[in-house]
Amino acid sequence: MHLIEAIILGFVQGLTEFLPISSSAHLRILGEFLPSATDPGATFTAITQIGTELAVVVYFAKTIGRIIAQWWRSLFGRVPRNDPDARMGWLIIVGTLPIGALGFLFQDVIRSTFRSLWIVAIMLIVFGILLGLADRFGKRDRELHQLTYGHGVTLGFAQALALIPGVSRSGATTTVGLALGYRRPAAAEYAFLLAVPAVFGSGLYELLTSFKEPGVYSLFETAAATVVAFAVGLAVIAFLMEYIKKRSFMPFVVYRIALGIVLLILLAMGVLQP
Repeated sequence: MHLIEAIILGFVQGLTEFLPISSSAHLRILGEFLPSATDPGATFTAITQIGTELAVVVYFAKTIGRIIAQWWRSLFGRVPRNDPDARMGWLIIVGTLPIGALGFLFQDVIRSTFRSLWIVAIMLIVFGILLGLADRFGKRDRELHQLTYGHGVTLGFAQALALIPGVSRSGATTTVGLALGYRRPAAAEYAFLLAVPAVFGSGLYELLTSFKEPGVYSLFETAAATVVAFAVGLAVIAFLMEYIKKRSFMPFVVYRIALGIVLLILLAMGVLQP
C-alpha cells in the first residue's frame, strides 16, 4: 500500500512541480487523504523533486550544456565574461545563494511550522493573487538575455520563498519575473534553470539524511515516486512552455485561490487537522 501511495505522490509531484500551483502544497494536502493519512514529509518531497529536476536537465539539455561550457571557458578567459551563456551561468549561481542560505538557516522551521495546512492555504491564496496581478499588469517586454545581476538576485529571493509550502518555486519566481517586465516564456525558463542547483542540492542532502532518519516511505518507495515524477514532469514542461507562449497564467490563479479557500473551509470545519 505504501508503494502505491508513493507512486501516486510521485505522479502529483511531477504534475504540479512546474505549474505555478505548488507541488509541496499538493503533496502535503494529498497525504492527508491517502490511507496513511500523514504528511509525506520534507525529505520525501525534496528527494522526489530530484526526479522533476532531471526532467528539466533533459528538456533543456542543450541550453544547460552550453551555459556550463561557456561559463567554464570564461573562467580561463577563453570567452568574454559578458558572453550571454557565461553570464547566465553566473546569474544562476548568484540566484541560488538565497535559497541555499535560508534553507540551511531555517531547516527546522521548514520541516515543522511551515508545513501547517493553515499556512499552506494562505500562501496558495496570497501568491495566487500576486501571480494574477503580475500576469495582468506586467509589461512583458524583456527577454532572458536582458536579465541583470540585480534581477537575478531578486528572483533568487523569490525562489527562496518556495521553502514555504503553498508558495510554489516556479510560481514565485515567475511572478517576480513578470513583475520585472519579462515575457512569460523568459520568466518560466529562468525559473526552471534557477531551480536545478537548488533542488539537486536539497534533494541530495535530504537523501543522505534519510539514511539516518527514515521517513514515512522507504528508500525504494521514494525512488519509485522519483522515477514517476521524472516522466510526468518532462511531459508537463513541454506542455507549459507551449501553453504560455499564447496564454496567460489566469487558470492557475483561479485554481490556487479556489484550492486555498476549500482548504481553509475544511480546516475550519475540523475535517482536516493542520
